[in-house]
Amino acid sequence: MAVVVEVDSVADPRVDDFRDLKAADRRPDRPGGRGLVIAEGTVVVRRMLDSPFRPHALLGVDKRWRELAAELAGLDIPFYRASAEVMAEVVGFHLNRGVLAVAHRPPERDFAELVADAATVAVLEGVNDHENLGAMFRNAAGLGVDAVLFGERCADPLYRRSVRVSMGHVLRVPFARVPCWPDGLGELRRGGFQVIALSPDPDAPTLAAALTGERVALLLGAEGPGLTEEAMAASDVRARIPMSAGTDSLNVATAAAMAFYERVRAS
Repeated sequence: MAVVVEVDSVADPRVDDFRDLKAADRRPDRPGGRGLVIAEGTVVVRRMLDSPFRPHALLGVDKRWRELAAELAGLDIPFYRASAEVMAEVVGFHLNRGVLAVAHRPPERDFAELVADAATVAVLEGVNDHENLGAMFRNAAGLGVDAVLFGERCADPLYRRSVRVSMGHVLRVPFARVPCWPDGLGELRRGGFQVIALSPDPDAPTLAAALTGERVALLLGAEGPGLTEEAMAASDVRARIPMSAGTDSLNVATAAAMAFYERVRAS
């Protein structure tokens, strides 16, 4: 059973992993910082408990302890119980969800190993908005995407906001970096993936018409600039999502959800 440890002092060093979460230069969840992953709220904490990211401590109010006690049974980790006021001073803002869990980052997954048994993967280039990234992981989890792969200039998927917006699914949907971007897309093609670059080009076939592969990699770019020409040139085909006249693009997380659904519908 997790051990409840009462915390009544903001200066208690035992809760340093949760401290100053809004201070950009001291954030513990930065990749180059302390290498921590933070789950916020009971739903996301539960998903962390059911993921490869094993928490080593929690901080929360008594109500959240009582809600999570059953899931924490058998875990030898501390639950630092504090008042909402003390917790707010530690983390740097009032946390409406009332509980945080913290885990160390595991080693990055190997690209080749991750895609070996995958049928559908999302490949991202330049997606640098944490909320969009989190939403895409939530969509991927709900619509059967086996893995998310990162090209260049993507945001950190384990930033606290991404974890929160994904509802914890970023902790469960595996991800890896594509080596030697964009040449690494050739590895997917040699592995039998049809690499489809999503584009607003009105002359491109619709995604429904373009989807022909048994294994599919859906390539998505950042809002605004979209995919680079180099990335699109490394794909098998460019495809579009049909839209009404006067609209040339969608939010990238929305476009991803539609692409994932079309893949499910076609398979």
